[in-house]
Amino acid sequence: MATDAPGANSRLHQTFPVLSDAEMARIASFGSVQRFARGERLFTAGETGAGMFVLLKGVVAVTQRDGLGHVVPIARQGPGEFLAEVGQLSGRPALVDGHADEEVEALVVPPDRLRALLVAEADLGERITRALILRRVALIESGAAGPVLIGRPDAPEMARLENFLRRNGHPYHLVDAAADADAAALLAQYGPDKLLAVCPDGSVLVNPSDEGLARCLGMVDTAARDELYDVAVVGAGPAGLATAVYAASEGLRVIVLDCRAFGGQAGASARIENYLGFPTGISGQALAGRAFVQAQKFGVEMLIPAQVAALDCSRENALDSLALKLTDGRTISARTVVIASGARYRRPGVPRLAEFEGRGIWYWASAIEAKICAQQEVALVGGGNSAGQAAVFLSRHAAKVNVLVRGPSLAASMSRYLIDRIEATPNISLQPHTELVRLHGAPEEGLTGATWRCHTSGQEHDCPARNIFLFVGAEPETSWLDGCGVSVDKHGFVLTGPAASSGFPARPATALESSVSGVFAVGDVRSGSVKRVGGAIGEGAAVVALIHQHLSSASAVA
Repeated sequence: MATDAPGANSRLHQTFPVLSDAEMARIASFGSVQRFARGERLFTAGETGAGMFVLLKGVVAVTQRDGLGHVVPIARQGPGEFLAEVGQLSGRPALVDGHADEEVEALVVPPDRLRALLVAEADLGERITRALILRRVALIESGAAGPVLIGRPDAPEMARLENFLRRNGHPYHLVDAAADADAAALLAQYGPDKLLAVCPDGSVLVNPSDEGLARCLGMVDTAARDELYDVAVVGAGPAGLATAVYAASEGLRVIVLDCRAFGGQAGASARIENYLGFPTGISGQALAGRAFVQAQKFGVEMLIPAQVAALDCSRENALDSLALKLTDGRTISARTVVIASGARYRRPGVPRLAEFEGRGIWYWASAIEAKICAQQEVALVGGGNSAGQAAVFLSRHAAKVNVLVRGPSLAASMSRYLIDRIEATPNISLQPHTELVRLHGAPEEGLTGATWRCHTSGQEHDCPARNIFLFVGAEPETSWLDGCGVSVDKHGFVLTGPAASSGFPARPATALESSVSGVFAVGDVRSGSVKRVGGAIGEGAAVVALIHQHLSSASAVA
């Protein structure tokens, strides 16, 4: 690691701090002392570890090892240093190997006690948490830890897996088989057109689904969840994560489920500049990542990816628990449920759209898509803030960004600061009164171009855009609520408060409560929400007081 850049030494010291004797004494009550012989493994990549190791004596060598057998040294750590990264907050598999270079004595702090330490020892906990986060960031930036993805770098399926791992903050190693003999030899066993994912334990997955890769990496387990939770949150966007953080910090037992990644639509925003407290802006991924770690610090259980199939509200009375049925057959029982499943971008009625999804048609704009469309002409459809953020971000990579909007301008739906930014960017071209009408190409070769039409002139324009980004309106993710009695508006968004009170003959629904007692809705999925990150986080915080009120009422009746 280079240390000659300004601040590099400071960052290195924050990543690998040395604890004083007094600090180690404060940690002692949270763990137990264990001894390891020279050459013994303390933890192994791909296997669940014991937690955080605070070294009292001896030296441990930490190395990265991928599924192809490549080993890269990271650091040698000695007395006063600790070994862990954010995965150890929730007992996830290790991403690196650690073995004793000599006889080692270490204080081992298991995940539940590590979380207790971070909360009880605030100043020390801050130093440890910062180091855990910086270590995960370093592993992501190194591109050497985690699964090895083998195949064509520009393949649509490769972009899908990269997005999944990046959005979940998981390191990975991308290998072009054309440039790596080991990868080429492995790919030859399965077929040149396949995409392989090699997990740290050596398991090889062929064209894996997101869920299949997640299970191989230990990101999600298959264990039955027989316990009763106080709060089950469906959706890990800003509203869901805010609910989880506030509820768990107040002593409630919380589980969060999301079908793809934490952060929701906001997690794909290149830069959010109007969120309070961040005058220079912050990426949606960074904001969501901090909230994700914060939730785990307070003991929130995360099931990501986990798809909720249905909400079972068939309880005999309001004191009984609700049941979330997952597509993998498991059931989650909770005293309250918070609907935070958000909304997805609408698919416009353009012929052949489905043929090119993931092959030139995108519903987000991350660094992966930006790399794919470098120095190309692209098109972006939509006039909201997410569309504006994506346009500005893509303009730094693409040769030209055509922004298509149905209305006369962006003023009706986009913040002024983004409009000013777009107007000041020379390679962004606004196309008002315009809609996308045709796509060109074949599924096997991907998108080769598109045609759009101006409503006022009737003229059509053919563009050689091989990548088109769609940010068109929003449809609520509420199909899993069918049959439960949760009232929705004519667009499918969940009704709350007075609009949902028909289900409460004895009392009105509270402000964020749905028509089903104990079921709440926050964020973009809620009818009448402001569809802004700040608003979603505010609702996530506010709903916790209503959850306490509901639980107290239920206890009083019992």
